[in-house]
Amino acid sequence: MNKYSKALLRVSAAFALVGAFIGSHMAGSGAYEFKTVHAHILVVGWLTLFAWSVFYKVYKPANKVLSLLHVWSAIIGAIGLTSGMWLYYVKPFDIGDTLTNVFFIVGGSIMLLSFIFFFILTFMKTEEEK
Repeated sequence: MNKYSKALLRVSAAFALVGAFIGSHMAGSGAYEFKTVHAHILVVGWLTLFAWSVFYKVYKPANKVLSLLHVWSAIIGAIGLTSGMWLYYVKPFDIGDTLTNVFFIVGGSIMLLSFIFFFILTFMKTEEEK
């Protein structure tokens, strides 16, 4: 499970860097069109993935399949949700509202699945309890 901890830690560090960069840009420019995206990058991408990284460092869930689903849905969902928000709120490209909404909703739905998987994992036995 240490590989899950390390993967989540690295992705959370990338989100922290991007979130800090966006925050610096907003503060320097005085333009706050990124505020919602910035907040979600830091809360969902950095804070949540970091907390889950600590979970996998402290605990070793016995259910390997559910752990794998959780970690990958967390990473994909965090990227999808925050990218979808960026497309929705900032509108950097002219790709149409339908595609933007689908990207946003699918990313958020995958992230929701990761929260459900985590909730279930917290009530399951760990390898130490077998």
